[in-house]
Formats: sequence, structure tokens, C-alpha cells
Amino acid sequence: MQPETITAEVKKPNVKKRRGWKIHLLPIPALVIYGLFIVYPLLAALTYSFFDWEGIKQGAFIGLGNYKDLFTLEPFRGMFWNAFGHNVLYFVIQMIIQNGIAFVLALILYQKIRGMEFFKIAYFLPRLLSVIVVGFLWKLILNPNFGALNILLGKFGLESLQKAWLGDPDTALIAIILVNCWFGVGFAVLIFLAGLQAIPHELIEAARLDGARGLTLIRKIMLPLMVPSLMIMTVLTFIQSFEAFELVYAMQGSQGEPYRSTDTLAVYFYRLAFGGGSGDSTAVGLGSALAVVLFIFIASITAVLLKVINRKQIDM
Repeated sequence: MQPETITAEVKKPNVKKRRGWKIHLLPIPALVIYGLFIVYPLLAALTYSFFDWEGIKQGAFIGLGNYKDLFTLEPFRGMFWNAFGHNVLYFVIQMIIQNGIAFVLALILYQKIRGMEFFKIAYFLPRLLSVIVVGFLWKLILNPNFGALNILLGKFGLESLQKAWLGDPDTALIAIILVNCWFGVGFAVLIFLAGLQAIPHELIEAARLDGARGLTLIRKIMLPLMVPSLMIMTVLTFIQSFEAFELVYAMQGSQGEPYRSTDTLAVYFYRLAFGGGSGDSTAVGLGSALAVVLFIFIASITAVLLKVINRKQIDM
């Protein structure tokens, strides 16, 4: 073997090693951004929650004092559980209405109806809009004086149903959640449709030959095979429901009006940490404690749900 050939063969591994080392540099920008905007704020909130604060001035170390005040001292305790209940309602309604409607629409599209691609785009279109834009748009539609909804009700002779949708404590939160359902149904349709299309066609045909039709086919064949898609959508809905902020803020501001009936934990955190915009004083320590509690709660429930998903996938 010639010396030039031996030298070339020695150099090739070295070149590959250098290229492999450079590949490991590619994630660094993403890790830096993740660290600055995700990890650092989480660690900062955890640190802030252990200190007393006078406005935005850090005071003495008080350990778990802020957590104790959050759950025992009024009005913080009452406002926390009030907001928590609204988040639970947010999740329940989204699961029933948003995901229920999305599943029905996905079943219709699964039948490969004419214009299916157009309907998929139409359902997903609202998702392309900014949440803030959606909030202000629906705030105009629900306006009691010149809103399109009350005008339409009047046109159809349903004046008795006209009301200040966002001004009534009984309907304000429900209205916001239904707007969120309208906004998110398209994404859920795509998730469910993907789950339906992943079912082997032979199983569907075999079930039909055995006499399974309609609801029996859906309940005994489709739903069990769609468990991963259903659980993934449950996880995403849970996270979105307990992080609900942008739409509530766009439609009702940070005060949870009327009478705290639209408060969520994220809105309550914003008001504690940054003030409500109406001369409210800030409570950085309490706000940080609430952020940590919310993070631990969402992360814990999400971890449990993901474990259930993995177990279901193994069983299948």
C-alpha cells in the first residue's frame, strides 16, 4: 500500500470526527434561547417566592411564607380557589364542547366527503389568527349595544335572549370559553382525523362484515384504537385550560371582571405580580409562589397523563 493511500485513510476518520463535533454545536442557539426564556424565569420565580417584597424591592428571606399566605390568608386564599374553579370549568367545557364537536367533524371528514381539503382548511383557519386579535374581534361581536350576536338575535325575534354577554357574571366566563372552543376546534379536528386515518382499513372493513355499524363501530373499534390521539388531545387541552390568559386578558383585562367571574390562575398571577392596571399594588413574592404552584400542578398532572398514554400504547 502506498504512503499516500495510508495518509488519506488516516485523515478520513479525523475529518468525520471534526464534522461530528460541529454537529453538536447546532442545538446551542436553541438551548440558549430556551435557557433565557424558560429555565431562567422558572428559577427566578422559584427564588423570588422565598422572599418578602415591598413593591418591586426584595426584602428578607421568609422561606415558605408566601406559599402559606397564598393558601391561608384572605383575600388571597379565596381568590386562588375561585380562579382554580374557573380553570377546572374551562377544561371541562373544552373537553365536552370543543373536543366533542372536533371528533364529530373528524368523523365526517374521515368519510372522504367532497371538498374535504377545503373543510380542513376552513376549520383550522381561526387557529392562524393571533389570540389577541380573536379576543378583540369577539369582544366586538358580543358587545351589548352594537354587537353582531345581539343584532342577529333581534332579527330573528329573540330579543329576550339579548344580553350583555361579557357584563353578566353568569355568562362572561362561558362566553370566553366558547370563543376559545371556536378558536381551537380546528386543531383538535386535525389530531382526531390523524388518529382515525391511522386505524388499519382492514379492521374497519372486518368489523363492518361482522355487522358493526354506526355508534357500535365507533364505540367498540374506532375509539379504542384512537386512545393515543384522544389522550394527547386531553393533555393539550388540560395544559391550555390551566394556562388560559391571552384570550381572557384580551376580552376582560386583568381584573377578572365582572366581579372576578372570569379570573383564571394565570390572570390572577399577572395581577399579583405586575398589578392590575387600576392602581393595584404588586405582590411579587405571592405572584411567584402562585407561578411555582401552577407550574408544579400542570407538570405533575401532565406527567401522569403521559404515563397513562405510554401504558396504553404498550398494551396496544
